Amino acid sequence: MAQKPSIPKGTRDFSPVQMKRRNYIFDSIRSVFQSFGYQPIETPAIEMLDTLLGKYGEEGDRLIFKILNSGHYSSKIPKETLEELSNSPEVDPAVSYKLTSSISEKALRYDLTVPFARYVVQHRNDITFPFKRYQLQPVWRADRPQKGRYREFYQCDVDVIGSDSLLNELELIQIIDTVFTKLNTRILIKLNNRKILTGISEIIGHPDKIIDITTAIDKIDKIGLEKVNEELNNKGLPKEAIDKLQPILTLSGDYISKLINLREVLSDSDIGLQGISEMQIIYEMVRQLNLNTLVELDLTLARGLNYYTGAIIEVKSLEVEIGSICGGGRYDNLTGIFGLPDVSGVGVSFGADRIYDVLDQSNGFPEHTATTTQVLIMNFGDEEIRSALLFASELRSSGISTEIYPDPAKMKKQMSYANYHQIPIVVIAGKNELEKKQLEIKNMKTGEQIAVLFEEMVPFLKRILF
Repeated sequence: MAQKPSIPKGTRDFSPVQMKRRNYIFDSIRSVFQSFGYQPIETPAIEMLDTLLGKYGEEGDRLIFKILNSGHYSSKIPKETLEELSNSPEVDPAVSYKLTSSISEKALRYDLTVPFARYVVQHRNDITFPFKRYQLQPVWRADRPQKGRYREFYQCDVDVIGSDSLLNELELIQIIDTVFTKLNTRILIKLNNRKILTGISEIIGHPDKIIDITTAIDKIDKIGLEKVNEELNNKGLPKEAIDKLQPILTLSGDYISKLINLREVLSDSDIGLQGISEMQIIYEMVRQLNLNTLVELDLTLARGLNYYTGAIIEVKSLEVEIGSICGGGRYDNLTGIFGLPDVSGVGVSFGADRIYDVLDQSNGFPEHTATTTQVLIMNFGDEEIRSALLFASELRSSGISTEIYPDPAKMKKQMSYANYHQIPIVVIAGKNELEKKQLEIKNMKTGEQIAVLFEEMVPFLKRILF
């Protein structure tokens, strides 16, 4: 029996209609990036494993898809590693790491930010700072597939590196607002600052637990405050420290009142106060802009990635209940890991797949994304097809996407084809029409059919279509 074809969980095939809609999202995002002066780059799907490991925290590292070395990779496993594995009932993490490094040197990229940092360091002599880039490519995560969470998905990243100015954060907020206004979907932009989170960890007496604290509170929307407190306790944070954290996690009020209250709480933390000042400057600049989007301060926003050092940005849909559809922040030390210190960057990543789900569930896709063909010319046989070919060439050269039905089938079948593919216009050029030097043009939406002279075909269709 033949094997039933399948694809891995967390991946998807895309139909022509889905691809047209996805391209609508990509084209909309790309056009906004370019309007702000960002330049495109691409990086390989495969990165060296050492490039990726240690950049995303313990949980992130576990989600990296590793690639086995080619050839007899098992022969490269050190003998002592095999002995340690055979003698241990449970695999020690250190032994597991030795095994992984022996059989895998490469991995699929987890995101686009770390490869971008690697790119900047590797090409530092070819670029000028500040360097503004955008990148639209797929990434892979060995995550548990669920609604809105995939193992293969596209990210649309926009970053500026080589500048400390908070104007860059403001520009990214403008880009987010412009993209989702263009996509006609309502969103909420949430802001926080990693320095504020560091200050909080200092005030509660556990600066050494900053990663555990941020990783836990980043899940508050998903698992709730009680479960977050349980996780903090399991990570070794004492009850006294967890209790001190509660008023901060539940702080209410508008943007400014939260900052005022937080300034009192963090009055003994220099780095915390610095984060508050940055958030105030950003907010004052945002208020001067006529944005279509609400911006709020969310102190539970942590973004679980370790490399963030300043502002943190996350976008939630107000149309559909789903995870974040865009996020990012400021990173000061990422290029330093690759040997280029003191180069600060900031960027955000748009999750194209989740944005697709939002537009799909809210019926937000425009009608024109349903088809690429604007005109179908009917096929009546060998004599008429010569004229049809000339008409099709004229229409295409005028910017009207056109196809000819390949076989001289019955009109009903050809009309059904146009309906199925949502082609708005059908051109009928049979023997009678050609003798009169005119065409019958049928509007498939209204059902209206009009006779048009050959020379009037292009201007007539342009009036209908554009």
